[in-house]
Order: sequence, then C-alpha cells, then structure tokens
Amino acid sequence: MMAKLKVVTDSSCTMEPTVRDQLNIHVVPLSVMIDGMVYPDDDSLPGERFMQMMAQAKELPKTSQPPIGHFVELFDELGKDGSDVLSIHMTKGLSGTVEAARQASNLSKANVTVIDSDTTDQALSFQVIRAAQLAQEGKTLAEVLPEVDKVRENTKLFIGVSTLENLVKGGRISRAKGLLSSLLNMKVIMDFDHSELIPIVKGRGVKTFNKWFEELKDELKRMPNVKQIGISHAEGLEITEQFKKELQQLFPEMNIPLLHTTPIIATHTGKGAFAITYYTE
Repeated sequence: MMAKLKVVTDSSCTMEPTVRDQLNIHVVPLSVMIDGMVYPDDDSLPGERFMQMMAQAKELPKTSQPPIGHFVELFDELGKDGSDVLSIHMTKGLSGTVEAARQASNLSKANVTVIDSDTTDQALSFQVIRAAQLAQEGKTLAEVLPEVDKVRENTKLFIGVSTLENLVKGGRISRAKGLLSSLLNMKVIMDFDHSELIPIVKGRGVKTFNKWFEELKDELKRMPNVKQIGISHAEGLEITEQFKKELQQLFPEMNIPLLHTTPIIATHTGKGAFAITYYTE
C-alpha cells in the first residue's frame, strides 16, 4: 500500500465548509483575542458574528498563531498510518503560522512538507483545494507539489478596503508607505503581491471600487483559461453580490464562491473590505 497524502492548512484559508469536509482538509485554527478573551478561529466563530464583536470591542482584536504543539499532535495523528502530510499556510508576511508549522514538522514523527502559500484567504484555498483534490485521486506528494506551485504562480489577489485604520493599527501597513492619516478613510485597492500590499487605486467614494472592477472584468474577459475565481468580504456583501453577478455572467459555468472572510483576515481589513482572487492555467 502506497503512502497516502493528507492536507493541512490554517484558519486564514477561506473556503466553503462543505468543500473542506468533502476533501478531508484539516484546518488548524489561529486564535483571536477580543478585549482579553481568547476565541479559537473555528466554526464556533463565524465571520459575521466576529464582525459584531469587533465593532463592540474596546480595542482592535489581536490574532495569534497556533501553538507548535497543536501542529505536532495533528501531524503525528495524520502520519500514524504512514501517510505523507502536506501543510500549506498563509504567507509569513502576515503571520508566524507557517514558521510554527515548520518547527512542528521537525518535531513530528510523520513525514511533513510545509509550504508558504505566499498569500491568504481564498487565494490560499486554491492551492489547498487543488492539493486535496489530487490527494483524493491518489496522487503522491511528488506529483502534487509541482501542481501546487503552478497554482501559486498563477494566482492574483486584490483586496479593497474602505478604511486603512485596521491595517495601520495592526501593523500590517506602515505609515511610511505614503499612506498618511489623511488617507485613512480613502477607498484603496491593493494588489497582494508576494506578501506585499501594493496600493494600486485610491479614491474617495464607492465608485473607486466600481471603476476598478470594470477594468478587472475587461482583463478577465481577455484572459485564456481562467480556472477559478473567488470573492470574499468583511461585511461588504452588497458590493460583492454585484461583483459576483457580473462575474457569473462572464463565466456562467464556474462556481464562484462568495464567502465572508475569516476573523483573522477581517481583523486586519476592517469592515466593508472585499477580495477578488483568481488563477489561470
């Protein structure tokens, strides 16, 4: 019997719970501290409920990576039957999670390979889902790794925020990036490229987002082989429902998930944020 492959990720990976469960994807939760109380970022803390809690919190919630021990336990458990483990995580630019997984892989009895996805949210889910689909087809680790690389290299993630306040407070964007306090309440679209948030569009009103979206749509129209699109939001449902409707007209056959992002992401983006991510082949 050949070694099977099992796939692990962290809770910044936004995906439909049904997909996660069907593909047997193991998710290690980060935790989030709200006014001194620590909550695991799992199914017991849906994104919508978290947004309410964040709105009422005295200060910005703090997120923390999973303890190394959690990873070791899970890796050992998954590898007990001789399976290989592939652990794919959000970029080290946002969190020490991938580093914790790496340290755990050295302590685990299992054969664990850890990958920095260089991204997060649904862009991370593209790599994780692809790996899990191939694992279910019986592909080996050696066959799966290049496929995951391919997805990573061909993924684009754009994030729109309605305020930069959370990103600055959370230390995810330095004030030095020319994003001075006068810009705090600007609408900004950022290209999330190699763990860097690069502002590409700034403006005052919602039309900033709509104008950018029209350009993105034109680009996608011209692209061959768009394999998957995902849309996430942090209480930005109205605008993202419109985006989904228009993208669905462009790609009638594609299942385009529209999902509330996880607390880990929402803490940093603040309310009214959204992400559009896609990959091509």
